[in-house]
Amino acid sequence: MAGSLPLNHKVLNTYQKRPEKKSGAVRIILTVLALLFFILMLFIPLISVFVKAFQQGAQVYLAAVSDPMALEAIKLTLLTIIIVVPINTGFGLVASWAVSKFSFKGKNLLVTIIDLPFAISPVVAGLIFVLLFSTSHGILAPVLNEFGIKVIFAPPGIILATLFVTLPFVARELIPLMEAQGTSEEEAALTLGASGFKTFLLITLPNVKWALTYGVMLTAARAAGEFGAVSVVSGHIRGLTNTVPLHVEILYNEYKFSAAFAVASLLTVIAIINLIIKNIADWKIKQQEK
Repeated sequence: MAGSLPLNHKVLNTYQKRPEKKSGAVRIILTVLALLFFILMLFIPLISVFVKAFQQGAQVYLAAVSDPMALEAIKLTLLTIIIVVPINTGFGLVASWAVSKFSFKGKNLLVTIIDLPFAISPVVAGLIFVLLFSTSHGILAPVLNEFGIKVIFAPPGIILATLFVTLPFVARELIPLMEAQGTSEEEAALTLGASGFKTFLLITLPNVKWALTYGVMLTAARAAGEFGAVSVVSGHIRGLTNTVPLHVEILYNEYKFSAAFAVASLLTVIAIINLIIKNIADWKIKQQEK
């Protein structure tokens, strides 16, 4: 028995080393495949946007970006972002605070409502708003016509559709983090006499600031780039209801490819900024968890 122990140890060591070699090879193969996918699907298309945008020179690029119709589309997109982001940030903070820190009836319903825009196609969401707010055949048409309010084929419809589509992003970034952090710090602050608002402002908010920053950037990026729901409710009226994505579509359909890619490069810049902030936020969140 004693003489067989070294042999068993050798066999055991052999079996222990083999998975390490295999796992190392698998790791290298998966890393290479991931890099190839990143290069083919993300990096090359990203570079292609700017190459196509400047294909006919900087003057054509500046002319496309500074075109009056393009400027109106940019203004409407910025207006939508300015209105949508604060509203959904406030909703996301309140909803995530309620879901992660309290137990109450209807909690599952609230979570379902938050996730609803993920389950519904943006085009269907746009059609729902048309069904509600159209002045010709909408459910609320009598009220809207009586007070002279126009929602569909006007900026309010674009803002409402974008609000719906971007509703989950802040809440969905905050809820898992708040649930992981628990309620011990808030309970300690309340025990020491702090008010609920002061506890939220000085304890909860600093703990989630980077996740909140990432959620806000996701909301802004989606608000800037939303196409489906906005396309349904906008009416594609140049200079009035065209956002940047809709303006890009019109330019592309008119075979003005350089101008289309020039305006699209603005959305690409937003995406790059969002990616940088995402990486910073992820790094800060990991540092905070340590």
